[in-house]
Amino acid sequence: MKSLAMFNNKGGVGKTTLVCNLASYLADNFGKKVLIIDADPQCNSTVNLLSDDDFDKVYYKREGFTIYDTILPLFRGQGYAKDIELYDVPNYKVKFLVGDPRLSLMEDLLSNDWRDAVSGLPRGLRTTLVFSELLGRCNEYDFVFFDMGPSLGSLNRSILLACDYFISPMSSDIFSLLAIENIGQTLNTWKSRFALGLSNNEDPSALDGINTETDLRFAGYITQQYTAKLVDGIKRPVKAYEQILAEIPDIVEKELTGVINKGYEHVDYNLGSIPNFHSVIPMSQTAHKPVYKLDHTDGVVGAHFTKVREYEEIIRGISENLLRNLEVLR
Repeated sequence: MKSLAMFNNKGGVGKTTLVCNLASYLADNFGKKVLIIDADPQCNSTVNLLSDDDFDKVYYKREGFTIYDTILPLFRGQGYAKDIELYDVPNYKVKFLVGDPRLSLMEDLLSNDWRDAVSGLPRGLRTTLVFSELLGRCNEYDFVFFDMGPSLGSLNRSILLACDYFISPMSSDIFSLLAIENIGQTLNTWKSRFALGLSNNEDPSALDGINTETDLRFAGYITQQYTAKLVDGIKRPVKAYEQILAEIPDIVEKELTGVINKGYEHVDYNLGSIPNFHSVIPMSQTAHKPVYKLDHTDGVVGAHFTKVREYEEIIRGISENLLRNLEVLR
């Protein structure tokens, strides 16, 4: 099982659409068994993936299990959740752990217990490892994807420390470049402080059965949401975006791969580029279907069919490039 976090320290970069479609394509066309975990309190993946009936059950009738329920027992001093309830998402061919806006309420718990974790106190370590413990129950899957919010807060720290890899969707603006500055150093600081806490652990048996290794690697980036034009029959981003896109490889090397992926050479971290697909994205959200599966029953007409085919070609390329990098970065 490989765990992957979809992470950027900036919002509005199209990460939810990407993670849902990428996970679905790997399941649908590469035969992978995939789980998506919505760990973003904004719950955009949940809106995309959950059927209307399941949505009503979870949020209006309050009958369903959410990611909040995986942490709530810790908050109450009851240890880890005994059972995890997942949802089938037939249109995407994935399993799904539903998001919850109340997840943001756990930031204080994770932040306070982080101080205890660094000091080697078992409670703090167990709280910080809540997502590592969760992933330990997911070995039947080939891939587990986390959809995450745009922050370097305590919630995302626990997720990233638990994951094997992270992928960064990036929009073609200066703020996306600024957002990845110092991410690598921050991650290394977290890893070193957590390692110190483990070395000071007063009760190693308290962590029995939980993976405490932190070996997060950067798997690549995807540029998104630029406007394309035809140049000699080839789609290229308009000039306003070209300069930003040209700067990304150097920034990635300086702030990410040169910091946390040392020792890996000849890896192409550019997994692909996704231009603005405009109206087909809302169609996908309304239909609860991947973009590449949209058809006339979802309102696709005329030029929309071309957009759907273009999207499938792009997501196929991203999937192939990701699988290639995961082999290299093992």
